[in-house]
Amino acid sequence: MEKLAIDGGIPVRNKKISYGKQWIDEEDIEAVREVLQGDFITCGPKVAELERALASLTKARYAISMSSGTAALHCACIAAGIGPGDEVITTPLTFAASANCVLYCGARPVFADVDPETYHIDPESIRAHITERTKAVIAVDFTGQAVKVREIREICDRYHLLFIEDAAHSIGTNYAGEPVGSLADMTCFSFHPVKTVTSGEGGAVTTNREDLYRKLVLAHTHGITHEEAEMEERPEGPWYYEETALGYNYRMTDFQAALLLSQLKKLERFKARRQEITARYQEAFGKMPELFLQKEMPESDTCRHLYILRLRLDSLNITRRQFFDAMSAENVQCQVHYIPVYWFPYYRKLGYKRGLCPCAEKIYQEILSIPLYPRMSDGDVEDVIRAVTKILENTRKGTR
Repeated sequence: MEKLAIDGGIPVRNKKISYGKQWIDEEDIEAVREVLQGDFITCGPKVAELERALASLTKARYAISMSSGTAALHCACIAAGIGPGDEVITTPLTFAASANCVLYCGARPVFADVDPETYHIDPESIRAHITERTKAVIAVDFTGQAVKVREIREICDRYHLLFIEDAAHSIGTNYAGEPVGSLADMTCFSFHPVKTVTSGEGGAVTTNREDLYRKLVLAHTHGITHEEAEMEERPEGPWYYEETALGYNYRMTDFQAALLLSQLKKLERFKARRQEITARYQEAFGKMPELFLQKEMPESDTCRHLYILRLRLDSLNITRRQFFDAMSAENVQCQVHYIPVYWFPYYRKLGYKRGLCPCAEKIYQEILSIPLYPRMSDGDVEDVIRAVTKILENTRKGTR
């Protein structure tokens, strides 16, 4: 018996479609198999090969692979010298790791509000939150679109702050013709399966500064060096190494690196397909007065990770939860990105209160992410559009 949609009719599709999904092919599998059957599955040559590839892709001088995007953010904060008594300005409309990495270092996240049209951290709000304790800005390329890099760079230079770009969403995005990864003091990537390219779990940091690079390397390998020039004592033999700083085991394995190297070969194809789907969504949803669409920044050639619909709830006889459930009943699984970080109980215990960033809070209450990933067929895309259209037609004010 067919499942009934929320209006009692037949859903627009029979098979559930999720909001995001990896695309692994035989080439990827073979790349991992070769490493698993070789001599090194970790601390081997594939990691170094990957780091060279990431540096070339992003036009950065250095790239350091990490075990996750969270590890990348943590190491960036360590390399920035962030510690107790410091403040770091970031956005609340992000995954918790963008702020948690500051807490890991004993410092305090300060939340700036977001632009109501782009949903990115607002440069004017950054300025308003700078104090003598501010050490850095962590700006998030929300949905894959680059932040206002030029304005944030100017603020950081003026106030002698480090600019850390959280590019977990934006591998493959360019800003003013230059790739994300070469624009900030440090740029942090994530390669989780729902991202554009994946290594399973994994991340990376890119930088153009040698001093930050050396600190990042130490931070992700237990603070241990094998470089004689960095040692305090003369080596006793080839086995000798020194721990010169407190670090962590945030290394990526060689089989993860092999998977990501294979995925990077398909990045431009994945980006092109994401852009095709985004263009079709823009065409369809831009005509619907009940929806507000994220503003496209002309400076950003975006490889979009998320596509977000914002509901004009005052024009609908439906709540966001009801819309979410109705989409699920149509076999289109959505998600919400993101709950404002300081709303979480842990942050409340640290003294953060609701109302800090009114624009971010309002946006959160009105948004949901719809399916977007390269392996979606044209039929999948049209099913998503049909589901949204059907629900809006059934819930316009005055129709019930």
